[in-house]
Amino acid sequence: MDVSQLLHSKKPLERQERLSLYTGQRSPLGATLDQYGCNFSVFAGVARQVELCLFDSDEKEICRFILPGKFGSFHFGYVKGIKPGQLYGYRVYGDFKPNWGQIFIPDKLLIDPYAKALNRPQIWNAKLYEQNDGAMIAKSVVTDDHFDWQSVEKPKVSDSQTIVYELHVKGFTKQHPEVDEPYRGRYLGLIQPPVLHYLKSLGVTSLQLMPVAAFMSESRLMSLGLTNYWGYNPIAFFAPEPRYALRDAVTEFKTMVRELHRHGFEVILDVVFNHTAEGGKGGPVISFRGFSNRHYYLFEQNGSGLDYQCYTNYSGCGNTVNVADPITLRLVVDCLRYWAEDMQVDGFRFDLAVTVGREWHGFSAFNTFFKLLQQDPILNQVKLIAEPWDIGPDGYQVGGFPYDWRECNDHFRDNIRAFWRGDGGQLGEFATRMLGSRDLFPADFRSIHSSMNFICYHDGFTLDDMVSYKQRHNEKNKENNRDGHGHNLSDNYGCEGPTNDLKILSIRNQQKRNLIASLFLAQGTPHFLAGDEFGRTQQGNNNAYCQDNSISWVDWELASVNESLIRFTQSMIAFRQRFQLISHLYLANDHFSGLRTHSNEHGIRWLKPNNQPMESSDWEQGYNRAIMVEYYCHSGCQEHILLLVNASDQHLRFHLPDPGIGWGWFRCIDTRFDEVADGERMLSGLNSILVPCSLQLLEKRQLW
Repeated sequence: MDVSQLLHSKKPLERQERLSLYTGQRSPLGATLDQYGCNFSVFAGVARQVELCLFDSDEKEICRFILPGKFGSFHFGYVKGIKPGQLYGYRVYGDFKPNWGQIFIPDKLLIDPYAKALNRPQIWNAKLYEQNDGAMIAKSVVTDDHFDWQSVEKPKVSDSQTIVYELHVKGFTKQHPEVDEPYRGRYLGLIQPPVLHYLKSLGVTSLQLMPVAAFMSESRLMSLGLTNYWGYNPIAFFAPEPRYALRDAVTEFKTMVRELHRHGFEVILDVVFNHTAEGGKGGPVISFRGFSNRHYYLFEQNGSGLDYQCYTNYSGCGNTVNVADPITLRLVVDCLRYWAEDMQVDGFRFDLAVTVGREWHGFSAFNTFFKLLQQDPILNQVKLIAEPWDIGPDGYQVGGFPYDWRECNDHFRDNIRAFWRGDGGQLGEFATRMLGSRDLFPADFRSIHSSMNFICYHDGFTLDDMVSYKQRHNEKNKENNRDGHGHNLSDNYGCEGPTNDLKILSIRNQQKRNLIASLFLAQGTPHFLAGDEFGRTQQGNNNAYCQDNSISWVDWELASVNESLIRFTQSMIAFRQRFQLISHLYLANDHFSGLRTHSNEHGIRWLKPNNQPMESSDWEQGYNRAIMVEYYCHSGCQEHILLLVNASDQHLRFHLPDPGIGWGWFRCIDTRFDEVADGERMLSGLNSILVPCSLQLLEKRQLW
């Protein structure tokens, strides 16, 4: 009897049915389908045996049996008659010895660590969990990997043209008025014509999706009536989150990727391999812990060795995934390869990426994980982005990742915010950040695109909130406003939160333009937070991870109210894409105050507003908040641009370099204006006056 017959059988089932059961193969891990049935293989540490449980579409168990094949710690078996969509789970038998790191509880149904799909969202329910009948546990699903990609290929956006746009799959379209209701907040919502048209018109190239791997909200949040909206609490690394699907998460995710690729967009996944939803000591046994607690997690040392009662907590979420262990390392690399090859994604942003770079001796850019990615023919072709820190020892590693990685640069964020807020002593660092942070990413072995520049990220203030609030307002997170970062380098310019004061609104809008312009004019890879181009707000909440509501969802009504800021952002992206001097400046190894000044191709000059060269002492003056930067080409392209920056509270006259006979300076950008409407206007002389807190970009052009 095969499984297809069991599904239609009405007779009582015994523990061991007469199934067409074979030993099978130990590789690959997971559930691997062929035309006759399915091979199941799992790693289970020192467990004695592993039981496969099969369920019908209503999650009623139809049979269970011991996997007959065993090779070391691998348990496997082949079941004839299995079809796509078959639900399954595991129960693992072995000695229960928590002090030795062994937590085998056969009463607990487990999710396959290699499950490529779950039949429903995994939702914590303490009462159901204690029943030991597996009712709380989402069932793993046998999937068919076949999909019609319709010959659509990956866009392969060049490094110099990459504009990363970070969004939440649900939040981006949940309130979109032009997306049909069934698709709002879903994978398929991102590929509806109005959304695609908007993204295309904006000019972004690469969508960085907040976590889409299946996750579970923490019990603490559930007890408070909140939920882990962001999804940084994974329980199944391979499985796309069912919450964002109508019916079939795998097919709908692939459809989303295919259509985004068809329209020229890359898809970058925010992946979380630093911890899981099983938490620390006393946490639930849902998957990894029940198969091999000792292999999948890190533990603290005590006097005699490892203390298996004390989980290492470099993530701040209760546990730390042990990527240094060979079996866990294999799982992570297999998972990345699956998303890159089978699901066709274009890159990964690693949450708390220092964790994956740790081995027994600590973090190293030469550890096994990084070496595996560099030699893998699939993974060495994708974009790799690090959040280059965790909360463990030596956890801050900005600039320390391998040469082919981009790194989220919080130095850029903090300096650009402080500079435009008017903080003193920021000018020298401002110049360094605008030129690619070569103090962190040396040109000798790091690309100019290594610095992932950002003003705002999902964790922190939105751009509008950053110029509207001095303090965080996280009361709705129910932690007495103690959560979230307290050092935001923000300002409200005279009123905390919303206001109708036109003077305050004017400076807020001008500061937003300054920040957007700085981001897209800086060397590196720009990262832009979805909705910042039209003033999305989280009402002052800078840690909205638990707000699955209008606080976090993009309010598209603001897009019609703030069309001018959208147009300004579009123009800034277009300027960046047009000028090689902005998107890929090449300077040689000569230094002045830590800044490179020229190469055989490009050159720059650092000038005071009076058109005199900056001296060493000028960089050190705390009150100095104005500078002029001339970018030019020696050969090849004819680009020649001038950046004027005035972050002071005074009107300043800038004396421009003489463009030469037959040439003139044309104003492309002036952040005092709502829109880039001055792009074709030639300056009448060799002077330009900048109002307080403003920026101009000029281009040298022939007059005839």
